[in-house]
Amino acid sequence: MKETAYLFQAALLCLWWAGLSISSEFFAVFQFDGIPSVSFWSFFGADLIFIVSLSLIRAYSKRVQIEFVILGAFGYATIYCWNASFLTSSGYLSSGVMTLGLAYNIFLCFSSFLFRSSSSGLLLNSTKTMVQIVCIWSVALIVIPFVLLDSFGNEFSLKSGLSTAIGAGLFLLASLLGLASAFFMVRDGAGTPLPLDQTNKLVVSGPYRFVRNPMAVAGISQGLAIALIFQSVAILVYSLLGALIWHLVVRPFEEADMVTRFGEPYLEYRSKVACWIPRR
Repeated sequence: MKETAYLFQAALLCLWWAGLSISSEFFAVFQFDGIPSVSFWSFFGADLIFIVSLSLIRAYSKRVQIEFVILGAFGYATIYCWNASFLTSSGYLSSGVMTLGLAYNIFLCFSSFLFRSSSSGLLLNSTKTMVQIVCIWSVALIVIPFVLLDSFGNEFSLKSGLSTAIGAGLFLLASLLGLASAFFMVRDGAGTPLPLDQTNKLVVSGPYRFVRNPMAVAGISQGLAIALIFQSVAILVYSLLGALIWHLVVRPFEEADMVTRFGEPYLEYRSKVACWIPRR
């Protein structure tokens, strides 16, 4: 599982630096006001050695110590970027990307500690789930799209038109799917959607009868809806990249944990119910 995750990380970082080299517009959206571009390029060697090369080595090596070196590299770069954003009041896209990279590597380093069952009752689990939804939706569906729109010169305003209407309809349906999935998870699973506070029972009711991960389907559909509403290629890429990361990186860890906790019932459920697209 981790092998694929680190290969994906190395490939993604290489593509990012290639985009910076090829497109001046792409390069410009990641810059900090008042900091010369040569300072930005000075990170190329460090990224190549401490992130790309070590990610490739970790993909073909079982040495977990490498994971913490990569995590340290992301930690240093993240602190640098946020300090630069604070000093220049710019470069929030760069700082945000580095923060997501740091979170990605924290997940890889400590994934074995991130899956724990809830010990709370129905009322507390319901409250925690609503707090989770508000926080996650605020960041994923408001803050990040706003930063992307602002960085790429788009307006954060609604416009009338067919794409806006379709996007609004898709967003409403996806949001209802997400809320319904959370409801059945809390009611029938005795837990919350968060891996740190997950269900104690296997949930196969409601939307989970049709797809194994309706909350992921809902979240990605919400992102695609926002891309339609604002006609933003950047948000579209963000949504599709999120889907790819979830499918290639997060899902294998989650499913391995489900197999450990629920055993044969989950294996039977997984064999009958699709991951993304409902089947008869």
